[in-house]
Amino acid sequence: MPQILSSSILRIDLDAIRANYRTIADRVAPACAGAVVKANGYGLGAERVAAALYREGCRAFFVARLVEADTLRAVLDADADIFVLNGLDPGAEPRCAGAGHIPVFNSSSQVAAWRGLAVARGVALPAALQLDSGMSRLGLPLAEAERLARDPAFAREVDLRLVTSHLACGDEPDHPANAAQLAAFAAGRALFPGVPASLANSGGSFLPEDFHGDIVRPGVALFGVDPGPAATGLRPVAALHARILQIREVAAGTGVGYGLDHVASDRQRLATIGIGYADGWPRNLGGVGRAWWNGVPLPIIGRVSMDSLTIDISDPRAAALAEGDLVELIGPSQSLADVARDAGTIPYEILTRLGARHARIFVEAGQSLDVGDRA
Repeated sequence: MPQILSSSILRIDLDAIRANYRTIADRVAPACAGAVVKANGYGLGAERVAAALYREGCRAFFVARLVEADTLRAVLDADADIFVLNGLDPGAEPRCAGAGHIPVFNSSSQVAAWRGLAVARGVALPAALQLDSGMSRLGLPLAEAERLARDPAFAREVDLRLVTSHLACGDEPDHPANAAQLAAFAAGRALFPGVPASLANSGGSFLPEDFHGDIVRPGVALFGVDPGPAATGLRPVAALHARILQIREVAAGTGVGYGLDHVASDRQRLATIGIGYADGWPRNLGGVGRAWWNGVPLPIIGRVSMDSLTIDISDPRAAALAEGDLVELIGPSQSLADVARDAGTIPYEILTRLGARHARIFVEAGQSLDVGDRA
């Protein structure tokens, strides 16, 4: 029924996600592999994705915000650790501690608030520290980390579970910044002997063993996107199709869509399909991108609207297309990377913008695990 109620269908292959996780985990062993499932599991559905990864053996999950951690806790057993990468907003400390999440602190103020709660409760509270190893985004400067390491009260108040940092150029294996960040992170993690360390993101998971530390944090690689030239063996995860709402023939000189940006130079057979920028399909693919049907490219003409777009189906090989049929937007004929290239962006953005109106079909062990019309 949800497939009937929705004009677009997003198929998520949980077997492929599990296989990608295993590929990375096997590659980085003896280091462990966690999973970054922020932004609603990169747009695909964090609860289903995380549960599948848990079944594959993952026990460390990373999100960006506290609300995302709350969502995951409902579907993961107590032995799974959930790290909140952005740390906590002021006042959120009791909520986080009560739920058993592990905040990743990036500033002195975040650390101080957590320590204050620990003192008030008379117990060391679990947390992680992110160090700025050279990206200049989030993380404590080395001097601040040294101050904490020298403070005996810090060890009594904070149960430090992880020391982490983030690679700026992990998808570029030969970039000199990688070696510089590795050296800086080595100096920072040495301040906290015995505490597990994590530097490698998706790209870093395919860098040499020195970068793997104790745990790697793949994100987009789990969803089949190659994070750099060294990445191999990853399977595509998402397939997106949209339904033809209407077919019409227009004469030469006819304008199409908002602004009448496209004017037919000859007679054309057109199809309007039920997907638009409100569903995460990039508006700038108008006149540039395409849909596909049975290996036949169907150019997008005119502007992408909020709820629909128009494709040219004049190709004789598409003559059998009819109203109600589905055309491919992501799949065997057009990868996420292809769409991102045409839109002038990166696969991360395409994935995370996929909207809640797609009927989501989760497939595992060759069977439909769940059919839902919301994320």
